[in-house]
Amino acid sequence: MNQSLAQYFRCPERYIPLALKGIPSVGNGYFSFGKNVICYGKYCDRVPSPIPDNGIFDALKDTAIERGTTYLPFDANQVVDSLRRELYATDSRNNVSAMQSTIAGLYYFIRPILPVEIRKYLQKVRLNDWQELQFPHWPVDRTVEKIFQQILLLSLKSQGLREIPFIWFWPNRATSCAVMTHDVETKAGRGFCSTLMDVNDEFGIKASFQVVPERRYEVPSSYLDSIRNRGFEINVQDLNHDGRLFRDREEFLRRAAKINSYGREYEAVGFRSAILYRRQEWYDALQFSYDMSVPNVAHLDPQRGGCCTVMPYFVGDMLELPVTTTQDYSLFHILNDYSIELWKQQTELIMQEHGLMNFIVHPDYIIDDRERKVYESLLTYLAQLRSEKNTWIPLPREANYWWRQRAQMNLIETAHGWQIEGDGSERACVAYAREKEGRLEFSFESKEKSEISIKIGDRHSPA
Repeated sequence: MNQSLAQYFRCPERYIPLALKGIPSVGNGYFSFGKNVICYGKYCDRVPSPIPDNGIFDALKDTAIERGTTYLPFDANQVVDSLRRELYATDSRNNVSAMQSTIAGLYYFIRPILPVEIRKYLQKVRLNDWQELQFPHWPVDRTVEKIFQQILLLSLKSQGLREIPFIWFWPNRATSCAVMTHDVETKAGRGFCSTLMDVNDEFGIKASFQVVPERRYEVPSSYLDSIRNRGFEINVQDLNHDGRLFRDREEFLRRAAKINSYGREYEAVGFRSAILYRRQEWYDALQFSYDMSVPNVAHLDPQRGGCCTVMPYFVGDMLELPVTTTQDYSLFHILNDYSIELWKQQTELIMQEHGLMNFIVHPDYIIDDRERKVYESLLTYLAQLRSEKNTWIPLPREANYWWRQRAQMNLIETAHGWQIEGDGSERACVAYAREKEGRLEFSFESKEKSEISIKIGDRHSPA
């Protein structure tokens, strides 16, 4: 029951002894785990709610502590996996219904010839109920983080511990991580990439470019070299961006073989699907080190759902770097917002959890001066976070490499204290989680030593 928690914090499992309190329900449903922490999964000795309404019961009231063990009325691994894999969004996971899938396919077939204003109108009609959605939480859902924090607090209490050691989330004590990604959708966007790289370089922020291999535009080797030679990253974006990648399993496997081939040709280690369509249970056919197709909260995307976490997680052998901020297209053309206020709000919420800020900014949509200035404001803000908050801004492949290294590191207790073993450990550091006034606090020093604390305060109260 504690494997996902131990993997998240990279702490010794003995510090988080958990056990089930009862027999899990046959089906999944909704319940809470403290105030405003909506969970989805099986529940012991009770039937969870089919909807995430105000009537769901609180699992904290059914949680018990006995002889150093925390007894939960749910399996933390199963619940977290259900959230990350979006199992609560069954219709979304199956691309809604066959009729809606057909309509979507028709739309993306005629999309290239539709005037922009008509496209905007149709998309707004499709998404007009987004503000009514109760779950996941807008504008950032941190349910997985809140579940883990609450369990860690319970573990501290159950064993009478002052602190629990773990491997800090990011290298060199970075407080959070941000990656910039550019999905190239049209010939005009491809043509703007050189200028966009100039803009990024002005702020010292490298990015990945997700390239569509077929139909949308030509992809000559000179174009790929122009990106690679400047220190930017190339990833594969879908196959042809027609919105049908996950429509049929057999067709998906055929396309996946071609996508994998393009990945080898482009020397790409990352993948993103068009329109953020996804079926995570099919990802085993994709031969990439990481994916960036799963939104944190997908209220403004054609496929609803969201992974409810601001941290990377593994889907089989592939690492998911979730999209944790609103896409530029949605910001400009759905919300009609030409400021970075929403991005700043999302960033602040993510940073409270020391998480990953994953941005999608399309070259195609920032060609005009108005949109480009918004993007430059975002880069200014991120550069400020890097300077003042020690936010790490790597390429996505570098974030993937670090998270994979961290996943293989181990905390070893020695006579001189805790040490980290494993590749990359020279960039890692030990952190400590402790309770303070009923809330979780992180520090880079043990309680017995002078503290350099990362104060969490009310921002990390799981309840």
